[in-house]
Amino acid sequence: MSSHSSGSKWVAGLLIVAILVVVGIFIYREKQARDAVSAPAFSNGPVASATSTTVHDAPLVQHPIGPAGGSTAGLPPLDQSDDDVLAGLMALTSDGALKSLLRPEAIVSRMVSTIDALPKQSVGMNVVPLRTPTGRFQVVSDDGNFIASKKNIDRYATYMYVADRMNTKAAAAWYRRNYPLFQQAYRDLGTNGYFNDRLIEVIDHLIAAPEPKGNQQLLPEKVGYVYANEALEQLSVGQKFMIRVGPENEAKLKVKLRELREEIVGQKAAGSDGD
Repeated sequence: MSSHSSGSKWVAGLLIVAILVVVGIFIYREKQARDAVSAPAFSNGPVASATSTTVHDAPLVQHPIGPAGGSTAGLPPLDQSDDDVLAGLMALTSDGALKSLLRPEAIVSRMVSTIDALPKQSVGMNVVPLRTPTGRFQVVSDDGNFIASKKNIDRYATYMYVADRMNTKAAAAWYRRNYPLFQQAYRDLGTNGYFNDRLIEVIDHLIAAPEPKGNQQLLPEKVGYVYANEALEQLSVGQKFMIRVGPENEAKLKVKLRELREEIVGQKAAGSDGD
């Protein structure tokens, strides 16, 4: 990855990839997928939450961003930031892998809306910032029961390719410099909370996703499949996404999330020592 060149300033994508790969990798949620239904257009203005919005009040900020996160100098307005963000993202990779995944409109707002929704029961498909994996979710029969086919793992290959090459240190540095855009997008959801606290909360939630052993029985519904195990089916959309990518990918993503969390929280300590 590049260092502090004009291109590397937009190592932006690495933060987006860090969390959004965790989102976009799995956005084909079998229960919600509908081939014939297209999502409503996503406006580049203030974003409504994908589900009923819970106000995340934060009387005391738990994970403050350092001084650099408080300045808007040199930052475009949120509703005009897509061109700069997209240009920087495209500079990150030479093979077009990231470009093939990213929805180029309202990038920061989509990311914030999706992150905020991960601990809930659903994520609106119109707010997710990455494109859905290609192909259909496949099941096979195992002693008369439906289970997920191992072929589904191939659908996530490009997402994992991008995630594996993420530099979490550079991602956290970019995030700190550009934090005002994320905070504004979070306020646009109707919350008075502090986005970085919510981000850390969501990272911890995803890391805590269970790691069930063996094949999990699936039950067919009118559209898609649900887990026969009620405890798994009642998990948040984010934790179910973590499970559905398979144990090997789940383990890799948890490593990346832990690294990102450490870098983001570490920025607070660095700032308190006199940035």
